[in-house]
Amino acid sequence: MTPEPKSERRVNYPHLLAIPTRWHDVDIYAHVNNVEFYSYFDTVINAYLIHAGGLDTEHSRVVAFAVETHCQFLKPVTFPETVDAALRVAKLGTSSCRYEIGIFRQGDDEPCAVGYFVHVFVERPANRPTPIPEPIRLALERLIVAE
Repeated sequence: MTPEPKSERRVNYPHLLAIPTRWHDVDIYAHVNNVEFYSYFDTVINAYLIHAGGLDTEHSRVVAFAVETHCQFLKPVTFPETVDAALRVAKLGTSSCRYEIGIFRQGDDEPCAVGYFVHVFVERPANRPTPIPEPIRLALERLIVAE
């Protein structure tokens, strides 16, 4: 289930990351191409895991693999704009996490896009599911929003 876009507001998300759009992001229709929104999702999630959870993407024994994603587009974004990628945790399991993301124009309370992203944490090199490491779990718990 994806967030209901009509009720989503930036205050529903405990973490924001400002991401400037790039000229490269814009397609022939003069708006940020849909594929770039998934890049914004990936950026806000992984920046949070690195900075708040201590994930070392190069050396960590446990890393996160994306296994499911969804995005609903609501309003176009253009260049040059900065968007706020807003993040919360909807479900935290033993070895997986479902994030919900909202993409907002800076200063706008209504999202341009909403979606979700599911990570499964795996142990290298076998790439088999493993419990989420404690520092990352603690960081993710801070993003859980009660319904």
